[in-house]
Amino acid sequence: MRARRAPRSLDARPRVSILIAARNEAATIERCLTSLLELNYPAEQLEILIGDDASTDDTAAVVSRFIADKPQFRLMLIRHRLGTAQGKSNVLAHLSRAATADYFLITDADMALPPNWVQTMLAAAPEGVGVVTGVTTADGGLFGRLQGLDWLFGLSIIRLLTDLGWPITAVGNNMLVTRAAYESIGGYEALAFSITEDLQLFDHIVSQDWGFRNLVDGQVLGVSVPQPTVQCLLHQRKRWMKGTSRLPWQLSGLFGLYGAFYMVLFWPGMLPPLYVVGLFAAKLLMQTLFLLITLRQVDRRESLHVLLFYEFYLTVMSVAVIGYTLLPVSIQWKERRYRWAEG
Repeated sequence: MRARRAPRSLDARPRVSILIAARNEAATIERCLTSLLELNYPAEQLEILIGDDASTDDTAAVVSRFIADKPQFRLMLIRHRLGTAQGKSNVLAHLSRAATADYFLITDADMALPPNWVQTMLAAAPEGVGVVTGVTTADGGLFGRLQGLDWLFGLSIIRLLTDLGWPITAVGNNMLVTRAAYESIGGYEALAFSITEDLQLFDHIVSQDWGFRNLVDGQVLGVSVPQPTVQCLLHQRKRWMKGTSRLPWQLSGLFGLYGAFYMVLFWPGMLPPLYVVGLFAAKLLMQTLFLLITLRQVDRRESLHVLLFYEFYLTVMSVAVIGYTLLPVSIQWKERRYRWAEG
């Protein structure tokens, strides 16, 4: 990994390009654009590029109305492919070519970003660092808040491993990539198609010896619109599971230990009942404390009963996701279907 220099000052204001791939996001994208309009960053130093990926709803019309009197925004209609890119990676390939800044900040149309997002991400990208990942949560009712805890739990673990120097992954809804790092791998148009394009980009950038950072900080906390139903969540997680085969052994090992814990704990007759109760209580206590620490780091709060219920949610969803992943059904993403082999 390239040597890291001192972080960039929060007072620095270089020009940045914010890239948003959008397909059928008419219901959510105005929320995202409003948050970008409210950034504490000079508008003349922002270039916000929205790529409409052949939407079949009113996404383009919603965006056009919103940006009509805002010169820092620009809508691009993406209708042809660049190289090997498809879907979201194709849109980002087009937007990256059109971008004029040396820093690309990438987010999704269903995200809302905090006011100091740009300068805090930039501060984590001194010379030699090619990719920075922010932190994400979700809001809404109980189901959405549990998804938000899922985001925070997973990204906090990834941040801990990253701080140890282990390259794990980046998350494409809250990510900074330098132009130099992006161009060093030839861009998305030079990569084989992947439905986990963020992990793919991260892997290739790190392979070129660029540094990486993962942040857990309220200044870079993006809030996603939660998946509305269990079925939608399973579709999302099946796509994510496709990327687990590319994860480093450190994170795969943690997933394996997590599964083994429940197998050992609840296997009939393997452990005395008192041991089962004690181990389960210890795991629940440590998990809850970890989430409380993470919530404090990102300036969020959650009720204790939701934190405790998260254990039930996590157990049930883990089993459901594994079962759904094993089913011979296609991966659905942005109203397109992909076979497991081609993803």
